[in-house]
Amino acid sequence: MLGTHKLILDTFCEVYDLLEPWSDDEFWNFNEHDIVPGAIYLVSRKEVLANVEKVRHIAETGLATIVFSNPAEGSETFVGQCRPVKDLVLQKKILLIGGGDMEAQYPCLQYDSFLPKLFDYNENLQASQHINKIFTTANKPYKFLFLNGRVRPQRKYLLERFQLNGLLDQAIWTNLETGSAQNRIITLCNGAEDLMLRPMPIHLLDPKYEVDRYRNYENLPLDQYPYSKNTLFNHEWGEVYLTPEPYVDSYFSLVTETVFNYPYSFRTEKIWKPIAMGHPWIAVANCGYYRDMRNLGFKTFGHVIDESFDTIENSQQRIERIAEVVEDLCRQNLDKFLEECYTVSKYNQKHLAEMRLQVRKEFPDRFAQFINQHFNERSPI
Repeated sequence: MLGTHKLILDTFCEVYDLLEPWSDDEFWNFNEHDIVPGAIYLVSRKEVLANVEKVRHIAETGLATIVFSNPAEGSETFVGQCRPVKDLVLQKKILLIGGGDMEAQYPCLQYDSFLPKLFDYNENLQASQHINKIFTTANKPYKFLFLNGRVRPQRKYLLERFQLNGLLDQAIWTNLETGSAQNRIITLCNGAEDLMLRPMPIHLLDPKYEVDRYRNYENLPLDQYPYSKNTLFNHEWGEVYLTPEPYVDSYFSLVTETVFNYPYSFRTEKIWKPIAMGHPWIAVANCGYYRDMRNLGFKTFGHVIDESFDTIENSQQRIERIAEVVEDLCRQNLDKFLEECYTVSKYNQKHLAEMRLQVRKEFPDRFAQFINQHFNERSPI
């Protein structure tokens, strides 16, 4: 119960476990659920999209308050998912819970759902204890860790550029999707060839760098699928797991986040993995991403890396500058670089462990304030 309003939860709404103590009822199939007038409903992406007309009717008539909850997605992706009900969202007749920041016109409660999850796994907690080994192992065989799943323009650009200049040979890297990534925002040509259009083969980790449960992929039909991650990870969230070997054998992580062109941050497991491991990182993300990380209390590596690319609004210029920073760093003495990163990396690892508890503890109160503000801004139902 929230005030005088019943709280009814979709069991797949991503924040079910955080709000369940305050819920009055729950459902797993919205189509079969009888609506309680005046209630507050948290509805998952699956149920919103499967029941668009019902959701629209409830919101338009004010029968109940619909909260479209999908903090596993954020920013640009979530905007796209809202299209079937966008008019009602912009009218604030449908509220949002998302994993990334969004424009003020979207009534969205941001919840960093990926931040607390890394340390939910015992394997990851054990792996994170190897931070000292990361910093005491000198003359590492590789310079950086560069993990890529779906093809996105920012990833494609860096993969192709680093392949051209031989830098991929100095990285532990993956590419889990073939295909092109052409858009009008980021371009890369080699002579007359548009490299953004060139398919790149699937490239997996050496088995010694993969977590135990996914090492046996030699007989999997990965080449039969343009996107191999589902087959590789058996339709599980395989990228959440950590193993220390690739971090010990490299000096820093090059993190290619989901959002790059959209000017609002969405922090996924990709950034929390090196932070959990205590590994230095460079983030390939939207303009302002570093600013937002610092606003969360994390420290960055501006004392050893030129991070001014974070303020470059033009996506082409930003990706080019990031590539130059990586190339320049790889020409330096990386043992000395690593030594200078220890204090920040250790601090960030500790801060992540503390924030893991904080973001979950604070969410119910933040949600209640979000709902109360909504009711205060419009006539009560």
